[in-house]
Amino acid sequence: MDSNEKTKLEYFDHMWKLQSKASLLSHLQVEDGRHALILDSTIFYPQGGGQPYDTGYISNTDLNFKFIVEDVRLKDGLVFHYGHVENCDGQCDWKLDKGVEVCLFVDEKRRNLNSRLHSAGHLLDICMRNVGLDSLEPGKGYHFPDGPFVEYKGKVSQVELQNKQKEIELDANALISKGGMVYAAIVEYEEASKLCGGHLPDYISKGSTPRIVRFGNNPGCPCGGTHVADISEIQSLKVPQIRAKKGLVKVFYDVSV
Repeated sequence: MDSNEKTKLEYFDHMWKLQSKASLLSHLQVEDGRHALILDSTIFYPQGGGQPYDTGYISNTDLNFKFIVEDVRLKDGLVFHYGHVENCDGQCDWKLDKGVEVCLFVDEKRRNLNSRLHSAGHLLDICMRNVGLDSLEPGKGYHFPDGPFVEYKGKVSQVELQNKQKEIELDANALISKGGMVYAAIVEYEEASKLCGGHLPDYISKGSTPRIVRFGNNPGCPCGGTHVADISEIQSLKVPQIRAKKGLVKVFYDVSV
């Protein structure tokens, strides 16, 4: 495979697209025995940024081929779709030629939940500012279904956090009820800084073109994940617990309805 070949991340521009077509760059079997397909473009989200990978399948009806996607990862600009061929016991011989066109189908239920969870994490950042906790700097987020949270850097007493817990939840659900468009775009560094309230995190290098996600008219932030189309699609948000320890504040949340 050409070292200059990369996978276009189609979900960057089309977050709500669940079906697409692509061409095969390579098929390989990796060290752990799993098979992987590498395509010239993909709508499958590879795990990263606190968001789980997409699942679904890749097919070519002319070749009677259906590849079940069980895991997706991004490595050196290439997206690896790991999985297995349907109705193949592991012994069957199958091969796809480079350049063959395939159809991609992302599991809608899983993607929608992951997008709601990721968007809810960003909404928490807005709510933290709204309730007067803007001194806390957003850190890592864990937007998985099994105990999602957002971590913030800074010190606030546990008593104050407990007093703010219900206020954060009420503010989040008020914003969800109001709704608002969610925007994502790749922009120049200077424009990105403006969209993010006048500054960008240190990990965004000057001269780069980051992807910025904005919720309504609120300041945006760099993000490579998938999100809901409108804030209202988060549906609901609960804040069951807030913990403070060693200069970190961890806000746990839930989007179950």
